[in-house]
Amino acid sequence: MCGILAFLGSTLPPDQLRALILRLAKRLRHRGPDWTGLHVGPQGYAIVHERLSIVDPAGGSQPLYSEDRRYVLAVNGEIFNHKALRAHNLTQQHTFATESDCEIIVHLFQETRDMAHVCNLLDGQFAFVVLDTVENTFFAARDPIGVVSLYVGWAHDGATVFSSEMKGLNEVCERFQEVPPGHYYDSRSREFVRYYREPWLDQDVVGAVVPTRQVSAAEIRAVLEAAVVKGLMCDVPYGVLLSGGLDSSLVASIAARHAERRVEDGERSKAWWPRLHTFSIGLPGSPDFAAARVVANFLGTVHHEFMFSVQEGLDAISDVIYNIETFDLTTVRASTPMFLLSRRIKAMGVKMVLSGEGSDEILGGYLYFHKAPTPAEFHRETCRKLKALHSYDCLRADKSTMAWGLEARVPFLDKDFISLMMSIDPALKFCKDAEGKPRVEKHVLRAAFDTPLTPYLPDEILWRQKEQFSDGVGYNWIDSLKQQAEASVSDEQFAQRHHRFPSHTPATKEGYYYRSIFESHFPQASARETVPGGPSVACSTAAALEWDQSLKNCVDPSGRAVAGVHVDAYKPSA
Repeated sequence: MCGILAFLGSTLPPDQLRALILRLAKRLRHRGPDWTGLHVGPQGYAIVHERLSIVDPAGGSQPLYSEDRRYVLAVNGEIFNHKALRAHNLTQQHTFATESDCEIIVHLFQETRDMAHVCNLLDGQFAFVVLDTVENTFFAARDPIGVVSLYVGWAHDGATVFSSEMKGLNEVCERFQEVPPGHYYDSRSREFVRYYREPWLDQDVVGAVVPTRQVSAAEIRAVLEAAVVKGLMCDVPYGVLLSGGLDSSLVASIAARHAERRVEDGERSKAWWPRLHTFSIGLPGSPDFAAARVVANFLGTVHHEFMFSVQEGLDAISDVIYNIETFDLTTVRASTPMFLLSRRIKAMGVKMVLSGEGSDEILGGYLYFHKAPTPAEFHRETCRKLKALHSYDCLRADKSTMAWGLEARVPFLDKDFISLMMSIDPALKFCKDAEGKPRVEKHVLRAAFDTPLTPYLPDEILWRQKEQFSDGVGYNWIDSLKQQAEASVSDEQFAQRHHRFPSHTPATKEGYYYRSIFESHFPQASARETVPGGPSVACSTAAALEWDQSLKNCVDPSGRAVAGVHVDAYKPSA
């Protein structure tokens, strides 16, 4: 992925606009350290692309153009089905200037001028801006779930500004916001238009239809395997983030089965980097280290363990919050080890990693789902979680890695996998069987990959209990964060928190600590409003707290806060 910054409709003279956008784009260069591309037009339009070269590294620089240069395109992301689209969805002859997976977008738009149609054809994770230099109009779009970040703001000179991160536009825009996932922006109407439409998007409320579809283990395996294989499209060294939990381990297992052949040509030739590398991080004694070693040995990967100290993590908190652009408690906790790990991975020359985000939202994998009263309410919560994912784990996976120019791909958020798993009967996901007996979370996924004759994983991993990343790196990580906050925020400050922070008022000193750091970097009200609020336990939505009194009485979002479920749950206060 990359970084994009676009000024559209500016009243600045071209030379001043060029100087301004180049200065601001440096704040995004961590996302794309390989090259800077710039287009400046005479009508107040300027687009900068900071490139992280993954596909066609020698020739795929952006911005990209239609043959007549009427349309200008800048993309942050990957289009996994670009070759199929070239072969089957273009009706005219086109001269492609690159082998980039992104160039297909400009030619599809050139032919159809139907942005909804173009976006729905794309299979990938993306955010992009396309400019029509003849009509002086533009569109911007974001992928269906919001895997890739994109913000829009309105500058003092009248320009509409799009940026991969807030830091690219907050200096010149008093008002800005996220581009909503699954939408595109049309400059002619000045409105966001939803293009991604799936039944589950409207099934998060009481009374909505509950799916009844049955699914076979073979179907689940086939769709997830296809999603992982798509994500191996890569012309540079890559690896897998391996925590030793179910999701990252399944991704690593599937990737290992295809790593020796090049997926770009249908696995007809040998892979350029045939040994799969896996990466883990933790504190000394981390539960994840031991589990990840078991997986790596089973799969035969080249495994790398990186240990960090509590102090190294605490020292990075301000940098982490600046890069991830949020003060959400769980996101900061989990982003810090991911941020540190990404730096170590990039130092090894790796530029892309596969990761396991999304499975817990789709399948109800968080431990609080054990408290769901009915399959219908279980399903509604998965809908709520998936719709909000762009503000949490997608944000973390995108920005923690891209802080160091490392791209994360998330196979569980593949469109086909989401469509399948969000359409099945939620009783298949429910944490009780047909007789009402408790069973492990994500049972339907575990059972699908329980193939004794050709095992994907050892049983001890396949059936391992869910461990939130911020817990799995070492339980004393969260304890140390709480201690740091206690030492940094006085009782008097915390007592006055409603006055300092009247909106999104922190419920704990840890939340106050993160909020203070965030506002030192991003003081604008618009920045604050991009961060979701509300109570949460073990990553729940506020609505799910009504399921159980023990959830309502808790203010800590750790998975260990789910009493009676986590094997190392917090002990009740005396």
